[in-house]
Amino acid sequence: MAKSGHIYLGIDVGSVSVNTVVMNQNRDILEEHYTRTMGQPLKTVRKVLTEVLSCIEKGQIMTASLTGTAGKLVAELVGANFVNEIIAQSKSVEYLYPQVKTIVEIGGEDSKLILLDYDKYQKSTRITDFAMNTICAAGTGSFLDQQAHRLGLSIEEFSKLALKSENPPRIAGRCSVFAKTDMIHLQQGATSDFDIVAGLCYAMARNFKSNIGKGKTFIGPVSFQGGVAANVGMRKAFLHVLELEEAEFIIPGHFASMGAIGSVIATMEDPAKQIPFLGLERLQNYLETHKEKSVGLSPLTLSEESKKRMVEVTTNPCASKKEDKVDAFLGIDVGSISTNVVVIDRNKNLLSKRYLMTAGRPIEAIRQGLMEVGEEIGDYVTIQGVGTTGSGRYLTGDFVGADIVKNEITAQATAAINIDPDVDTIFEIGGQDSKYISIENSTIVDFEMNKVCAAGTGSFLEEQAEKLGISIKEEFGNLALSAPSPVSLGERCTVFMESDLVHHQQRGASKENLVAGLSYSIAINYLNKVVGDRKIGGKIFFQGATAFNRGVVAAFEKILGKPIKVPMNNEVTGAIGVAILAMEENKNRESKFKGFDLSEKSYDLSSFECQGCPNMCEIRKLTVKGENPLFYGSRCEKYEVNKEKKEGSDLPDLFAEREELLLNINKKDYGLDDNTGVIGIPRILFFHELLPLWKTFFNELGFRVVFTEMSNKKIIRQGVESVVAETCFPIKVSHGHILELIEKGVKRIFLPSIINMKRTHPDIEQSYNCPYVQAFPYTVKSAINFEKHGVQVLQPVIDLGTGRVGF
Repeated sequence: MAKSGHIYLGIDVGSVSVNTVVMNQNRDILEEHYTRTMGQPLKTVRKVLTEVLSCIEKGQIMTASLTGTAGKLVAELVGANFVNEIIAQSKSVEYLYPQVKTIVEIGGEDSKLILLDYDKYQKSTRITDFAMNTICAAGTGSFLDQQAHRLGLSIEEFSKLALKSENPPRIAGRCSVFAKTDMIHLQQGATSDFDIVAGLCYAMARNFKSNIGKGKTFIGPVSFQGGVAANVGMRKAFLHVLELEEAEFIIPGHFASMGAIGSVIATMEDPAKQIPFLGLERLQNYLETHKEKSVGLSPLTLSEESKKRMVEVTTNPCASKKEDKVDAFLGIDVGSISTNVVVIDRNKNLLSKRYLMTAGRPIEAIRQGLMEVGEEIGDYVTIQGVGTTGSGRYLTGDFVGADIVKNEITAQATAAINIDPDVDTIFEIGGQDSKYISIENSTIVDFEMNKVCAAGTGSFLEEQAEKLGISIKEEFGNLALSAPSPVSLGERCTVFMESDLVHHQQRGASKENLVAGLSYSIAINYLNKVVGDRKIGGKIFFQGATAFNRGVVAAFEKILGKPIKVPMNNEVTGAIGVAILAMEENKNRESKFKGFDLSEKSYDLSSFECQGCPNMCEIRKLTVKGENPLFYGSRCEKYEVNKEKKEGSDLPDLFAEREELLLNINKKDYGLDDNTGVIGIPRILFFHELLPLWKTFFNELGFRVVFTEMSNKKIIRQGVESVVAETCFPIKVSHGHILELIEKGVKRIFLPSIINMKRTHPDIEQSYNCPYVQAFPYTVKSAINFEKHGVQVLQPVIDLGTGRVGF
């Protein structure tokens, strides 16, 4: 429908979507469009503007305003005013919701916290502070999209499912990798999907508060805007995490387009910025003629030896069936992405294998794998031993009746050594985990696993392949090897690497060059972040399902200048390794295997919260018909440990005795009452072991000493959400202990700077404490305002390594 009067266009070109508004001179919003870019932001802008301009007469557009990550380039091409994102978001809130004091804005790959205040002199809202996500991408919409896809849900289903949860589990939110890992472990512990979804929403909200907020005060009313505000699960999580009343939490009517609206208002308020709109001709010309000009990496090629091996790997024959029944051994590897089931004979020949997607339901994957293997070979094998490995090995072991449970490092190395005793290096890349193993004389001498980055894992490659619309199995590798000039993506967080991909697409890079660049990035991330400066030998095995990808194999060979061997059945080497270990360790014993017919037994999954201590662990209960229930999820072993009396169970609890000595070693009665002056000592860092000293010291001076409780959920949460910089976990928790003392009303807190400890041996010259420990009394003041709480901090410098001086 044609519109009358002057028209103002506002466009927010983000990493994931283009948000467009059409406004009139009265600032009324006439049209609003939300369009996913699918990696083509410029083409998306052209498409949306073509549709919008078809309803507007030439000359009606007064001006166009752009904001967002790709907004500057578009503004130059179409003739528009570019507005900074922080200003744009703030201007829309100032106009539509002037009462708002805090803005939480989360888009596809960016998160922003903006604090506002009213300037009585300028008579307008001003920005008092702001923060954006930098090196951490956990608090972004792309992360939620990835997890929804991982669970087989649309983002709309993901959003609604979260509302069903009553007790969301605790999931790490500092990094998307840790969140994914926690999610996988919860799935393997049989946690329901809706609880996991809600846990992810709460993790993201806590991550925003602690990592982007970094101790800042979220003053209400708070406006939650950006595309992620459409997620009702995230709305609920922020409402609770920020401890707001519903009246203080505002979801704007145009939450996804606040940046576009604000860009128009900012331009309206500054006539000098209202430049003539040029139309789409220059944008169209740019799309047709501009090509990527960046210098690419060397083309990927497979060595002749690897080409031959890759052909052998893809055949993967299993041993032929035999007429007589044979002894066999079952190996199960339950990983984050796949569940692998294999059966071998006494000669270590592979009789059957299944590679199944875990899909967040490990029990179902195990049942299906056992059923299929049982149908194939169950009639002519006798299972003499069962082993389980992988991140879900304990749940799997109890469920199937395993004889041994082994870690992935041992299982992968065992398989490789049995294939070739001369192997000295193993690269193993799975869906969620990456492992490096160094071997000498058929013995593991060193190993490492990925800790803080998922960029070097198979799940990342699979997600990117899907976004590019290609098959990860064959097409990916073939495209990578045909690329003339692979793009350079470096070693970065997965979400930021996605941003680089969008950038290269925007500049005209071909799919071949993008895919080859991803192959390089997997190898570079793995070598730099997993292997590091560790030894890489001459006989390298590449194991895990990612080794099927010829592009990644070629990238390793190109970077290292060494041949890479992909062993046969590389995708199930973990299961093969643990089956071999079951054969070697379960000699002459009857297996506890419950049978291939587990798929026919009904089971029930439920959960409850243990109230036994302040940790309040979420306990998962798995009940198989006719068997005792299995419990998982507690920090202690209250539910998991077999309660039958075992040999040695009458031994004293030495840890409990140590705790008693630390807290009550001084039995002297000082006659102190509640009116005595109080000194608070947090139970943190090295203070814990020195508590007898400090308690006696202050008691002798006539002070009553108050300790904090043992670290629990509340203390941990308070600490993590109050830190202003990334530190180790003990330092974060220490913040929570300080806050607990303040909540108890303690007005004097003893927080010494302990430089060093007593030397443990005369030959050790120094025994310095960690710099974080030494500096904690000073750094904690940047997160906690002691003056505001009326708290006095006693922070003497303590040098315990000097010994007696002047005696």
